[in-house]
Amino acid sequence: MTPFIAEIIGTGALILLGGGVVANVILNGTKGHNGGWIVITTAWALAVFVGVVIAGPYSGAHLNPAVTLAMFIAGNIDGSDALVYIAGQFIGAMAGAFLVWLVYQDHFRVTDDPGTKQAVFCTSPAIRNLPVNLISEVIGTFVLILTIFYFTDAELTDERAIPIGLGSLGALPVAFLVWVIGLSLGGTTGYAINPARDLGPRIVHSLLPFKNKAGFNGSYAWVPVVGPLIGATLATLLHLLLNT
Repeated sequence: MTPFIAEIIGTGALILLGGGVVANVILNGTKGHNGGWIVITTAWALAVFVGVVIAGPYSGAHLNPAVTLAMFIAGNIDGSDALVYIAGQFIGAMAGAFLVWLVYQDHFRVTDDPGTKQAVFCTSPAIRNLPVNLISEVIGTFVLILTIFYFTDAELTDERAIPIGLGSLGALPVAFLVWVIGLSLGGTTGYAINPARDLGPRIVHSLLPFKNKAGFNGSYAWVPVVGPLIGATLATLLHLLLNT
């Protein structure tokens, strides 16, 4: 499997399971309706675990343009490979979002609120305050990327990788990391911490045949894209500073 295909499949699995839990909790008539934030954050963490297990042996399982940017700044991946990774991540995110709609389409039909339906695909702030929302995404991603660097074991991992030197069990630290970010820092914006995770499904939502569809919300959509990129850059620069 090539890194490009691995990033498509790994990110697709991440979004299928992550978006799937949101659909299960917030759409009308589901078995998991009103399951709550703990259910959502737990399943998103496990979705990351699944994505890393699938893609890890083939691409290092970035699954996130912010991670790819960090690896590029750190010199672990060149620019052309980084673009291939990011393309795979966006394709996978969009495919995973479409599959969520396919599975839950009956529940989308019986859910009237446009914002609820859109929330299955992308994030939105609990309180709209763009500077603070941006800070939330920057800090959440900063924690993600800086901690990922400290997971690294050069003797056990590919230079491109999110460290998974222990095989499937090595994906668990990344899952726990995403879980605690969601529990601790996710209450403000829904912790996108991944531009592909937010923008790709947001585009899919805009294309699907919904009734009572919410708008694209372009005035906010840049926040979960730019914030993670800033957070990844700051975390990488700090890591390089501390280790040079």
